[in-house]
Amino acid sequence: MSINVILFPGQGSQFQGMGADLFQEFPETVAMANNVLGYNIDELCLNNTDNLLNQTNYTQPALYLVNYLTYQKYLKTNKAPNYFLGHSLGEFNALNAAGVFDFETGLRIVQKRGELMLSINGTGMAAILGSDYESLKSILVENFPELDIANINTHSQMVISGPLELLDNAADFIEDEGLGYVPLKVSGAFHSRYMTPVKESFKKYIESMALKQCEVPVISNYTATLYPSDTVGILKNMVNQIDSPVKWLQSIEYVLSLGDCEFLEVGPGEVLTNVLKKIKSNVVS
Repeated sequence: MSINVILFPGQGSQFQGMGADLFQEFPETVAMANNVLGYNIDELCLNNTDNLLNQTNYTQPALYLVNYLTYQKYLKTNKAPNYFLGHSLGEFNALNAAGVFDFETGLRIVQKRGELMLSINGTGMAAILGSDYESLKSILVENFPELDIANINTHSQMVISGPLELLDNAADFIEDEGLGYVPLKVSGAFHSRYMTPVKESFKKYIESMALKQCEVPVISNYTATLYPSDTVGILKNMVNQIDSPVKWLQSIEYVLSLGDCEFLEVGPGEVLTNVLKKIKSNVVS
Protein backbone atom coordinates (compact mmCIF):
# COMPACT_ATOMS: atom_id res chain seq x y z
CA MET A 1 0.00 0.00 0.00
CA SER A 2 1.30 3.43 -0.93
CA ILE A 3 2.19 6.06 1.66
CA ASN A 4 0.20 9.20 0.92
CA VAL A 5 2.13 12.44 1.49
CA ILE A 6 0.74 15.97 1.11
CA LEU A 7 3.16 18.78 0.31
CA PHE A 8 2.35 22.42 1.12
CA PRO A 9 4.33 25.04 -0.87
CA GLY A 10 6.01 28.12 0.56
CA GLN A 11 7.10 31.53 -0.70
CA GLY A 12 7.83 31.64 -4.39
CA SER A 13 4.62 29.80 -5.25
CA GLN A 14 2.41 32.90 -4.99
CA PHE A 15 0.94 34.54 -8.08
CA GLN A 16 -1.70 37.15 -8.79
CA GLY A 17 -5.11 35.52 -9.09
CA MET A 18 -4.37 32.52 -6.88
CA GLY A 19 -7.33 31.29 -4.86
CA ALA A 20 -10.00 32.92 -7.03
CA ASP A 21 -12.30 29.88 -7.12
CA LEU A 22 -11.56 28.98 -3.50
CA PHE A 23 -12.54 32.39 -2.13
CA GLN A 24 -16.01 31.93 -3.61
CA GLU A 25 -16.29 28.39 -2.26
CA PHE A 26 -15.22 29.25 1.32
CA PRO A 27 -16.51 32.81 1.98
CA GLU A 28 -16.79 32.37 5.76
CA THR A 29 -13.13 31.40 6.09
CA VAL A 30 -12.07 34.33 3.91
CA ALA A 31 -14.15 36.69 6.05
CA MET A 32 -12.50 35.32 9.19
CA ALA A 33 -9.06 35.80 7.66
CA ASN A 34 -9.85 39.38 6.65
CA ASN A 35 -11.03 40.12 10.17
CA VAL A 36 -7.86 38.70 11.74
CA LEU A 37 -5.48 40.40 9.31
CA GLY A 38 -7.23 43.76 9.14
CA TYR A 39 -7.29 43.91 5.33
CA ASN A 40 -8.90 41.99 2.46
CA ILE A 41 -6.47 39.18 1.73
CA ASP A 42 -8.67 37.89 -1.10
CA GLU A 43 -8.49 41.24 -2.89
CA LEU A 44 -4.70 41.25 -2.40
CA CYS A 45 -4.39 37.81 -4.00
CA LEU A 46 -6.61 38.74 -6.92
CA ASN A 47 -5.31 42.26 -7.65
CA ASN A 48 -1.81 42.35 -6.08
CA THR A 49 -2.11 46.08 -5.48
CA ASP A 50 1.31 47.80 -5.23
CA ASN A 51 2.94 44.36 -5.71
CA LEU A 52 2.37 43.62 -2.02
CA LEU A 53 1.87 39.93 -2.72
CA ASN A 54 5.66 39.56 -2.98
CA GLN A 55 6.30 41.32 0.35
CA THR A 56 6.73 38.62 2.98
CA ASN A 57 4.37 40.10 5.60
CA TYR A 58 1.61 39.77 2.97
CA THR A 59 2.95 36.71 1.13
CA GLN A 60 2.90 34.47 4.15
CA PRO A 61 -0.75 35.01 5.22
CA ALA A 62 -1.85 34.86 1.58
CA LEU A 63 -0.16 31.52 0.90
CA TYR A 64 -1.26 30.12 4.26
CA LEU A 65 -4.88 30.95 3.38
CA VAL A 66 -4.77 29.55 -0.17
CA ASN A 67 -2.94 26.40 0.99
CA TYR A 68 -5.51 25.93 3.74
CA LEU A 69 -8.51 26.36 1.44
CA THR A 70 -6.99 24.02 -1.13
CA TYR A 71 -6.65 21.36 1.57
CA GLN A 72 -10.21 21.94 2.78
CA LYS A 73 -11.42 21.33 -0.77
CA TYR A 74 -9.27 18.19 -0.95
CA LEU A 75 -10.88 16.86 2.25
CA LYS A 76 -14.33 17.04 0.70
CA THR A 77 -13.54 13.97 -1.40
CA ASN A 78 -10.42 12.51 0.26
CA LYS A 79 -9.23 11.41 3.68
CA ALA A 80 -6.19 12.75 5.53
CA PRO A 81 -2.80 11.51 4.26
CA ASN A 82 -0.21 9.46 6.13
CA TYR A 83 2.29 12.34 6.31
CA PHE A 84 2.45 16.10 5.87
CA LEU A 85 5.42 18.10 4.66
CA GLY A 86 5.56 21.83 4.00
CA HIS A 87 8.32 24.00 2.55
CA SER A 88 9.19 26.87 4.92
CA LEU A 89 5.91 28.79 5.29
CA GLY A 90 4.12 25.65 4.06
CA GLU A 91 5.22 23.83 7.21
CA PHE A 92 2.72 25.90 9.16
CA ASN A 93 -0.04 24.60 6.91
CA ALA A 94 1.25 21.09 7.59
CA LEU A 95 1.10 21.70 11.34
CA ASN A 96 -2.40 23.14 11.05
CA ALA A 97 -3.59 20.18 8.97
CA ALA A 98 -2.03 17.82 11.53
CA GLY A 99 -4.06 19.43 14.32
CA VAL A 100 -1.28 21.33 16.16
CA PHE A 101 -3.29 24.59 16.00
CA ASP A 102 -6.50 25.79 14.38
CA PHE A 103 -6.74 27.92 11.23
CA GLU A 104 -7.02 31.27 13.01
CA THR A 105 -4.11 30.56 15.35
CA GLY A 106 -1.93 29.56 12.42
CA LEU A 107 -2.91 32.69 10.51
CA ARG A 108 -1.87 34.87 13.43
CA ILE A 109 1.42 32.98 13.74
CA VAL A 110 2.36 33.38 10.07
CA GLN A 111 1.30 37.04 10.10
CA LYS A 112 3.66 37.66 13.01
CA ARG A 113 6.37 35.58 11.34
CA GLY A 114 6.10 37.65 8.17
CA GLU A 115 6.25 40.94 10.07
CA LEU A 116 9.35 39.84 11.99
CA MET A 117 11.14 38.52 8.93
CA LEU A 118 10.41 41.71 7.00
CA SER A 119 12.00 43.78 9.78
CA ILE A 120 15.51 42.61 8.79
CA ASN A 121 16.42 45.13 6.11
CA GLY A 122 18.99 45.02 3.31
CA THR A 123 19.10 41.25 2.93
CA GLY A 124 17.95 38.76 0.33
CA MET A 125 18.34 35.32 -1.23
CA ALA A 126 19.58 33.73 -4.44
CA ALA A 127 19.18 30.28 -5.96
CA ILE A 128 22.39 28.45 -6.88
CA LEU A 129 22.08 25.88 -9.64
CA GLY A 130 24.54 23.09 -10.38
CA SER A 131 26.26 22.63 -7.04
CA ASP A 132 25.89 20.04 -4.33
CA TYR A 133 25.76 21.12 -0.69
CA GLU A 134 29.37 20.37 0.28
CA SER A 135 30.84 22.14 -2.76
CA LEU A 136 28.76 25.24 -2.23
CA LYS A 137 29.51 25.21 1.48
CA SER A 138 33.25 25.23 0.68
CA ILE A 139 32.85 28.16 -1.72
CA LEU A 140 31.05 30.21 0.91
CA VAL A 141 33.37 29.34 3.80
CA GLU A 142 36.48 30.18 1.78
CA ASN A 143 35.22 33.25 -0.08
CA PHE A 144 31.96 34.55 1.37
CA PRO A 145 31.78 33.49 5.03
CA GLU A 146 28.97 35.95 5.76
CA LEU A 147 26.58 34.15 3.40
CA ASP A 148 24.58 31.10 4.51
CA ILE A 149 22.98 28.17 2.73
CA ALA A 150 19.28 28.64 3.43
CA ASN A 151 17.57 25.92 1.39
CA ILE A 152 18.78 22.50 0.31
CA ASN A 153 16.10 21.83 -2.30
CA THR A 154 17.62 19.11 -4.51
CA HIS A 155 20.99 17.46 -4.98
CA SER A 156 22.07 20.37 -7.20
CA GLN A 157 19.80 23.30 -6.30
CA MET A 158 20.51 25.36 -3.21
CA VAL A 159 19.50 28.80 -1.98
CA ILE A 160 21.83 31.21 -0.21
CA SER A 161 20.95 34.10 2.10
CA GLY A 162 22.70 37.23 3.28
CA PRO A 163 23.14 40.99 2.88
CA LEU A 164 22.24 42.18 -0.63
CA GLU A 165 25.66 43.76 -1.18
CA LEU A 166 27.44 40.49 -0.36
CA LEU A 167 25.08 38.51 -2.59
CA ASP A 168 25.90 40.87 -5.46
CA ASN A 169 29.61 40.43 -4.79
CA ALA A 170 29.25 36.65 -4.86
CA ALA A 171 27.23 36.50 -8.09
CA ASP A 172 30.12 36.85 -10.56
CA PHE A 173 32.37 34.50 -8.59
CA ILE A 174 29.71 31.81 -8.43
CA GLU A 175 28.98 32.11 -12.15
CA ASP A 176 32.71 31.94 -12.90
CA GLU A 177 32.66 28.60 -11.07
CA GLY A 178 30.22 27.39 -13.73
CA LEU A 179 27.16 27.57 -11.51
CA GLY A 180 23.82 29.26 -12.09
CA TYR A 181 22.97 32.30 -9.96
CA VAL A 182 19.35 33.51 -9.77
CA PRO A 183 18.35 36.35 -7.40
CA LEU A 184 15.02 35.60 -5.71
CA LYS A 185 12.16 38.06 -5.30
CA VAL A 186 11.96 37.83 -1.53
CA SER A 187 12.01 40.36 1.29
CA GLY A 188 14.94 39.11 3.34
CA ALA A 189 17.64 36.55 4.14
CA PHE A 190 15.29 33.85 5.36
CA HIS A 191 16.55 30.69 7.10
CA SER A 192 19.92 32.21 7.91
CA ARG A 193 21.80 33.79 10.80
CA TYR A 194 20.26 37.12 9.79
CA MET A 195 16.88 35.96 11.13
CA THR A 196 18.31 35.13 14.57
CA PRO A 197 17.61 38.64 15.99
CA VAL A 198 13.84 38.07 15.64
CA LYS A 199 13.86 34.46 16.84
CA GLU A 200 13.21 35.19 20.52
CA SER A 201 10.29 37.50 19.68
CA PHE A 202 8.78 34.78 17.51
CA LYS A 203 9.19 32.23 20.30
CA LYS A 204 7.52 34.46 22.87
CA TYR A 205 4.62 35.07 20.51
CA ILE A 206 4.00 31.36 19.87
CA GLU A 207 4.36 30.52 23.57
CA SER A 208 1.05 32.30 24.16
CA MET A 209 -0.69 29.93 21.72
CA ALA A 210 -2.39 26.66 22.60
CA LEU A 211 -0.45 23.95 20.77
CA LYS A 212 -1.45 20.28 20.51
CA GLN A 213 0.31 17.09 19.45
CA CYS A 214 0.38 16.11 15.77
CA GLU A 215 -2.56 13.88 14.86
CA VAL A 216 -0.79 13.00 11.59
CA PRO A 217 3.03 12.89 11.36
CA VAL A 218 4.75 16.05 10.05
CA ILE A 219 8.32 16.04 8.73
CA SER A 220 10.32 19.00 10.02
CA ASN A 221 12.31 21.38 7.78
CA TYR A 222 14.68 21.88 10.72
CA THR A 223 15.55 18.23 11.41
CA ALA A 224 14.36 16.40 8.24
CA THR A 225 12.72 13.88 10.56
CA LEU A 226 9.37 13.70 12.33
CA TYR A 227 8.15 16.54 14.51
CA PRO A 228 8.39 15.60 18.21
CA SER A 229 5.31 14.27 19.98
CA ASP A 230 5.48 16.81 22.82
CA THR A 231 4.42 20.45 22.46
CA VAL A 232 7.71 21.75 23.87
CA GLY A 233 9.56 20.00 21.07
CA ILE A 234 7.01 21.20 18.51
CA LEU A 235 7.53 24.79 19.62
CA LYS A 236 11.31 24.37 19.43
CA ASN A 237 11.17 23.14 15.84
CA MET A 238 8.80 25.91 14.76
CA VAL A 239 11.11 28.55 16.21
CA ASN A 240 14.40 27.04 15.04
CA GLN A 241 13.10 26.83 11.49
CA ILE A 242 13.26 30.62 11.13
CA ASP A 243 17.08 30.85 11.16
CA SER A 244 18.02 27.32 10.08
CA PRO A 245 18.27 25.90 6.53
CA VAL A 246 15.26 24.19 5.02
CA LYS A 247 16.40 20.58 4.60
CA TRP A 248 13.92 19.80 1.84
CA LEU A 249 16.04 17.23 0.02
CA GLN A 250 16.73 15.35 3.23
CA SER A 251 13.06 15.53 4.22
CA ILE A 252 11.92 14.03 0.92
CA GLU A 253 14.61 11.36 1.17
CA TYR A 254 13.38 10.53 4.67
CA VAL A 255 9.83 9.95 3.42
CA LEU A 256 11.03 7.96 0.41
CA SER A 257 12.95 5.67 2.78
CA LEU A 258 9.67 4.66 4.42
CA GLY A 259 8.29 2.92 1.34
CA ASP A 260 6.34 3.51 -1.85
CA CYS A 261 5.07 7.12 -1.70
CA GLU A 262 2.30 8.99 -3.46
CA PHE A 263 2.90 12.77 -3.27
CA LEU A 264 0.35 15.51 -3.81
CA GLU A 265 1.13 19.23 -3.76
CA VAL A 266 -1.74 21.15 -2.14
CA GLY A 267 -1.58 24.87 -2.89
CA PRO A 268 -0.96 27.23 -5.81
CA GLY A 269 1.33 26.11 -8.62
CA GLU A 270 3.59 23.09 -8.97
CA VAL A 271 6.93 24.30 -7.60
CA LEU A 272 7.32 21.42 -5.15
CA THR A 273 6.07 18.88 -7.67
CA ASN A 274 8.83 19.93 -10.05
CA VAL A 275 11.44 19.88 -7.28
CA LEU A 276 10.26 16.40 -6.30
CA LYS A 277 10.76 15.13 -9.87
CA LYS A 278 14.38 16.34 -9.79
CA ILE A 279 15.02 14.66 -6.45
CA LYS A 280 13.48 11.35 -7.55
CA SER A 281 15.31 11.37 -10.89
CA ASN A 282 18.59 11.65 -9.03
CA VAL A 283 17.60 8.81 -6.69
CA VAL A 284 16.66 6.58 -9.64
CA SER A 285 19.90 7.29 -11.47
